[in-house]
Amino acid sequence: MIDVDRERVMTYRIAAQGLADRSGDRPADLPVLDLGVQEYTPDSTRVALAARTGAEPADDRLVTVWAARGAPHLHRRADLPDLVEQLWPVGDDDAAARIKSGQIPDAGRLGVEAFTVTATAFREVLTGPIPRGEASTEVSRRVPAELTYECRACGARHIAGNVWQHAGLAGGVEVVSRGRDAMLGPLPDAPPVPAANRGVEHLIGTYLRFLGPAGPSEVARYLGTTTTAIKAVWPSAGLTEVRVEGRRAWLPESATALLESAPAPRGVRWLPPMDPLLQARDRDLLVPGRERQKEVWRVLGNPGALLVDGEIAGVWRARMAGRRRVDLTVTTFGKLTGARIGQIEEEAAQVARARGADEARVIHE
Repeated sequence: MIDVDRERVMTYRIAAQGLADRSGDRPADLPVLDLGVQEYTPDSTRVALAARTGAEPADDRLVTVWAARGAPHLHRRADLPDLVEQLWPVGDDDAAARIKSGQIPDAGRLGVEAFTVTATAFREVLTGPIPRGEASTEVSRRVPAELTYECRACGARHIAGNVWQHAGLAGGVEVVSRGRDAMLGPLPDAPPVPAANRGVEHLIGTYLRFLGPAGPSEVARYLGTTTTAIKAVWPSAGLTEVRVEGRRAWLPESATALLESAPAPRGVRWLPPMDPLLQARDRDLLVPGRERQKEVWRVLGNPGALLVDGEIAGVWRARMAGRRRVDLTVTTFGKLTGARIGQIEEEAAQVARARGADEARVIHE
C-alpha cells in the first residue's frame, strides 16, 4: 500500500504527461498520445502539444477522430485498430449509458446494436469527404427511429449527436474540419466494425497511467458510462492500490516508481481548454475549491488553464489581434511574484508558436 497526498499526485501526473520538462520529440512520439489530446477549440491541440514539446506541432502520423465520450481527439493513426476495440461498449448496459439522452429516450433498449447500425451507416455514406450536415442527413435515414429526434427548425429527423459521435470511430470517420464548414471523411484503411470489446483493461490502464491514481468512478465518467460497467471489467492484475489522502485508488504497477520519485515541478505552462491534464474526473484534487473549479470547467466556453509550479494558478483566453499577434488575457487565482509573472509572459511565446502568430501579448486582469 502506498499513501500519498494531493501534491504528490499532481507531481506524478505532470511528469507522466510530459509537462515537467519540454522535450524535442515529434508529437506522435509523445507518451500522452496514448491517451489522446481532445480538440476543444481551433488550435487547442496544437497548444497542448506545444506545452510538451518544442517540435513542430504538425505530424502526419496523427489524425482527429471521435474517441473517448465521442469527443474529437488527436490520436496516432497506428493506434486506431486497437483503440476502436477498446472503446467499443462492453455490453448493452454500457452502450445504453453512453448514449443516454433526453432527445432519444428509447435508444437505450438497442444497446450495442445502436453502435453497430450507426457505424455501418457511416461506412455506407462516407465514400469521400462530405459536409457534416449532409452526413448527418444520410446516416439518419439508415438508422432506427429510436436513435433520431424531430428537429423543428428544419422539419426533419436527425440522429442524436452523442450516438453518431460515439460510433464514429467504428464507422471509419475522420474529423476533417469543425465549425461552420465542418467536414467528415473516411479513414484510409479503417479498422472493421468490432464484433465485441477487446482491450478495455488496457484502456483503463492508460487512463490510470496518465490521470491516476484513480478508481472505477473516475474512469467511468471519463468514458461516459456507469461505475457498475467499469467495475465489471476492472483489471484483476497489474495494478497497485494507492491511498490518496485516505481515498482508495489504483495505479499501474509500472508507474509506482514515478509516483514516488517525480521531482516537484517548477515553471509555467499554458494549457488549452480540455488539455489532457484537465481530463481527470477528480476535479476536487486538480483544483481545490468549488468556485475555482467553476472558473476552469464551465457549462459553455471553457478557458485555458495556467499551470504554475505544479498548480492550476489561473485561467486564460486568447484572441487574435490581426494576423501576427495573439492577445492572452489572464486571470490568476492569487497574487504571483514578479519572477513568476516574467515566466508567464516568456512562456506565452509557446502559445503564439502553436497558433502561428509572431508574438503574444499577455494582459493581466
